[in-house]
Amino acid sequence: MRGAVLHAPGDIRVEQRPDPRIERPTDAVIRLAATCVCGSDLWPYRGIEAVDGPAPMGHEYVGVVEEVGSEVTTLRPGQFVVGSFFASDNTCEICRAGYQSRCVHAEPVGAIGTQAEYARIPLADGTLVATPESPSDDLVPSLLAASDVLGTGWFAAVAAEAGPGRTVAVVGDGAVGLLGVLAARQLGAERVIAMSRHTPRQELAREFGATDVVAERGDDGVAAIKELTDGLGAHSVIEAVGTQESMLQAIRATRPGGHVGYVGVSHDVALPGDELFFSGVHLHGGPAPVRRFLPELIDLIVDRAIDPGRVFDLTLPLDRAAEGYQAMDERRAIKTLLTV
Repeated sequence: MRGAVLHAPGDIRVEQRPDPRIERPTDAVIRLAATCVCGSDLWPYRGIEAVDGPAPMGHEYVGVVEEVGSEVTTLRPGQFVVGSFFASDNTCEICRAGYQSRCVHAEPVGAIGTQAEYARIPLADGTLVATPESPSDDLVPSLLAASDVLGTGWFAAVAAEAGPGRTVAVVGDGAVGLLGVLAARQLGAERVIAMSRHTPRQELAREFGATDVVAERGDDGVAAIKELTDGLGAHSVIEAVGTQESMLQAIRATRPGGHVGYVGVSHDVALPGDELFFSGVHLHGGPAPVRRFLPELIDLIVDRAIDPGRVFDLTLPLDRAAEGYQAMDERRAIKTLLTV
């Protein structure tokens, strides 16, 4: 099969990879209908995250079940499925508490690579959720978004306790941040402040429900948030970047007693202990337990209550994956969808 492989920073190639097969009785093999490039894929692409030899890429996926292992009971060939970027059994004590990304048997799907024609999905019963019926083509991008960026933005909003009567600020205007805006509004937030300096992203944030846009960053961005909130800061802040600057901006933009939901993949973030101690804010986040939210998100998408697929502003065939990476790296695209 064809699949995208990262050979070195900036060097993505679509090449022949071995066809996946059932390796364990809990596996499923799916034929990908669509996949995409994630902002977190850019860390190794840029050389910020080390790559040990040629690495298959991709962890966001939707597709059709081709084959299931002998112990898979909830899925059958022919079903259209959406999966999380972490495989989980969905039965252990941690999963039952709603943290499937930290399942005691969790496996990162990114190690398998889903920017490809086919993929083996471990722990299929606990990882994959079938749609009510085969979706129309126009729903596929939104269902693909649910596999990671929508589920991650949703978890960030939940972790930040976004809800009625609350002001939510969103640090980061990538796909996760934009869908954090959508999630906050869906959860009933009264006011949603998107922090973005890019006009197309600002416009999409407003379409997703942002009531205000702040273009400043760092201390200036914090000052702007406080000016909009009577000097107090936001009740809830979503951090969707993963840098030292973005995390401190999120904490400093939160009022005492407020909540930060952080989902940006952390890179060299070190929090000053004294500042954290005196901030009086709640911090909660990490790898999103997307599987917890998939049934609800699939229903919202199928019912056309939300349209998160609009974050895909560049669509390319799989063979042109390298162009998709380059466009996102240069911020010419928010998110690249790859057709298979």
